[in-house]
Order: sequence, then structure tokens, then C-alpha cells
Amino acid sequence: MSDRPSVYLDNPDALSSVMKQLGLSANVYVSGEFCGAWAVDSSGSRKMPFHLISKGEAWLHLPEKEPVKMNEGSLVLFPHDNKHIIASSVDAPDPDLINAEFDTPDGTGTHMICGFFEFKNKTAWPLLDSFPDWLILDMSSIGKATYLKNIIELLIAELDTNEPGMYAAIENLAHLLFTQIIRQQIRADQLQSGLLFALFDSKISRALSAIHNNPESSWSLDSLAATCALSRSAFAQKFQDLVGMSAMKYLTHWRMQQATLLLESSQLSIAEIAERCGYESEPAFRKAFRNTTGNTPGSVRRVI
Repeated sequence: MSDRPSVYLDNPDALSSVMKQLGLSANVYVSGEFCGAWAVDSSGSRKMPFHLISKGEAWLHLPEKEPVKMNEGSLVLFPHDNKHIIASSVDAPDPDLINAEFDTPDGTGTHMICGFFEFKNKTAWPLLDSFPDWLILDMSSIGKATYLKNIIELLIAELDTNEPGMYAAIENLAHLLFTQIIRQQIRADQLQSGLLFALFDSKISRALSAIHNNPESSWSLDSLAATCALSRSAFAQKFQDLVGMSAMKYLTHWRMQQATLLLESSQLSIAEIAERCGYESEPAFRKAFRNTTGNTPGSVRRVI
């Protein structure tokens, strides 16, 4: 019998419960070889652009920053869709060169995969707020990156084979890739606060899991503190410090996010949605929804 402990998946951890509702999708619009003088700018999409150098090298140009060299295996993404240019030269490219046609491949250029992550659910945005304007991962220098390398290699292999089911496979790999990027940010100690950091905290993540998985429960500051084995005051302070808002305010925001999803995607009555989100009366739910989102439940449902 294996000594590996059993893992039960009926109660997702705090990050998994958020990831499940992101509405994450991935679109790869370029997978090809760039030769000669070239420059690419994919900003302005209101999505999350990413670029992966699968062969060769390139230079990342950012406003008022020194150029950054990208080697084979480098992955860069822009959580807030910031202005950027990926180019063949360390020198700033001529504006006419950006997104222009480039030379015919001769086998000696840079192979690059360009795409976007997109998040359809507004639940994503507090998570994305924790990210820097841009981040670059170098597979050749990151410790414990074997799993991440494997995901990228699978992504490249799917694009190379171009077989039926490719888009579905890329979508699933994108979820794995983004999850691993989040983990890498925590391992690199680049985040010290925000929802993303709190999701990895051994104490506060328990309260977040409780809220995410059971928003209908009658949570109080005392009961949430108990899930973390912290005193009421210690829990309240730590939650505020890490997440940036009080636990009860976060609970209300999460409930309203779930309510919005149900209003947009189900035929449940508003009274039923109110109950699922922890409200004993429909009027109390309507008031909380309007105060939190600025909309009425009916107006959200009418835009379906």
C-alpha cells in the first residue's frame, strides 16, 4: 500500500474555488517563426497578453524601462494589458515596423507563441489586482520549474501537431499554466499582500475557503475566526492587512459576485438566489446587492 496520504476533493481550497469561477479562456493567435527585423505589440485588447519564446531570443521594450532580453523558454505576460513591444533588436524599433509583415522564415529566426488570457467573470479582478504590471518567467533560471516547463512543452506540442481537439487541449493547459504562474509568484516572494497572497496564507486561506465554498452559511466574525484557529481580534486584523478589506465586507462582495453569476446564468428566482447567497429575505438581499454593485438584481437579469 502506498504511503502517500489520501486527498479528498469535496472541499476545494481557497485558490481553487476562485480559479473555478474565473471564466478563464486562452486564445493563441500566433505560433510561428519571426525572422529579420520585426516588432510585435499586442496591448490594447483589454485582455491579458502573453508571449512565449520557444526558440531563439527577443527583446522586451517597455515605456521608460531598459530593454529586457528574452531567451528560449522565456514567458512574459501583462496582467493589466500594459503597453509593450516584443522585438528582434535591443534598439527601440521603428514605429512602422510594429506589427508589420516580416521576412520569410529561413529556419534561423525566433519562434514565438503569442496569445491572450481572458477572464469573463468579475471575480477575477481582485485576484489580478495583486499582480504587477508585467511579469517575466525564465525557465532556465527558475527553481522548481520542471512542472511549468512540462506544461509549456505540452502547449507547444499541441500547437505543432494541430490535431482535432487542439483548442480544447490548449484551454485546459492554459488553466494549468495560469495556476502555476500564480504559484510561482508566491514562491518568488514577489507579493506581500492582496487577495492572491491571502489565498496562500495558512490561516486566512481557511476563512476564504469557508466563504467561497459556503457563502449561504450564517458567517460571523467569530465563526470565521474559529476556522482559522485565531482570536476574533487577531483574525480581523490579519484579514484586513492581507486582503485589504474587512472579512465581513469580503463576504458580502463574494456573495454578490455569486448572485451576479446566478442572475446571468440561471433561471432561479431572485428569492432563491437570495437564499443561496445567505439572505433570509429577498428585500435584504436586494438592498445588499444594490449597495454593493450599484445595480438592482432585476437590471442584471434583463441584460442577459
